[in-house]
Amino acid sequence: MKLRGLYAITDNQLLTGGKLLPYVEAALKGGAKLLQYRDKSSDEARRLREAEALGELCTRYGAQLIINDDAELAARLGVGLHLGQGDGSLAAARALLGRQAIIGGTCHASLDLATEAIKEGASYIAFGRFYNSQTKPGAPAATLDLLEQAKQRFHSPIVAIGGVTLENAPELIVRGASMVAVIHALFGADSAAEVERRARAFSALFDAA
Repeated sequence: MKLRGLYAITDNQLLTGGKLLPYVEAALKGGAKLLQYRDKSSDEARRLREAEALGELCTRYGAQLIINDDAELAARLGVGLHLGQGDGSLAAARALLGRQAIIGGTCHASLDLATEAIKEGASYIAFGRFYNSQTKPGAPAATLDLLEQAKQRFHSPIVAIGGVTLENAPELIVRGASMVAVIHALFGADSAAEVERRARAFSALFDAA
């Protein structure tokens, strides 16, 4: 599939109290192309259960599920994987998951890390944070100039993450982002209907670009 559009990322603190599945379904209805299941807890049974349910939703809406930092779970479900710096080897993940799997790598604000990630088999390269981020407040800042340089240097899809909102997403897309990864500006809503509205608004930015 072409990696372009809204990349929704779950947050287990934001999506408590039964919100996970209805809010994710709303994001998928609104056009999210990738969904990353991000849960750093150690409850493996619950994580498997939730990931399976999310995988079924993604299949229903024609999206792709990506597991954050758990190659074994991704392999078990036959879905994609995202690895941060220090989360393990992209090359090993590619060998485990096969040629078809979508595997992404965090490159912070470094073109060198992006070069290495592509060499090791990354399907997309993720830069960020671009703006103040609640999820990763201490992450190194990436710039719009870096995004333009990455677009010129690489043919791989580029994901922009970190404090992305409906207001600042257009400049990221114009400068070279193939996808914008969104957590709080998508799921920090008081209803599933609002999540869907926001997802549609993010998705429409790519139609206009």
